[in-house]
Amino acid sequence: MTELEVVWTETAQVDLDHIASFIANDDITNAFAVAERIRGRCEKLARHPRRGRPVPELRGLDASTHRELIEGPWRIVYRHDERYVFIVSVLDARRDLAGLLLERLVR
Repeated sequence: MTELEVVWTETAQVDLDHIASFIANDDITNAFAVAERIRGRCEKLARHPRRGRPVPELRGLDASTHRELIEGPWRIVYRHDERYVFIVSVLDARRDLAGLLLERLVR
């Protein structure tokens, strides 16, 4: 199988930056480790883009192309085509995804 290119959207990069910043308030070393762990999981999608599951909250919408990986306690939401894997968001799995998406739409 050909490797796809993993591309981070601006939104996903901001999500990861916020996660790392929040963790860095307590432990800068852990913040770097968590960010690297999340990035590592995303890089593996280059070879196995269908590894994640469909996003349950998006099943009723026309968003069947969106999948997710769980890297507790975060949900990595992505989509892919024949050349790219787009990292769309990195969200706290403890929060309501529908509420988070609504927040983003009204910004």
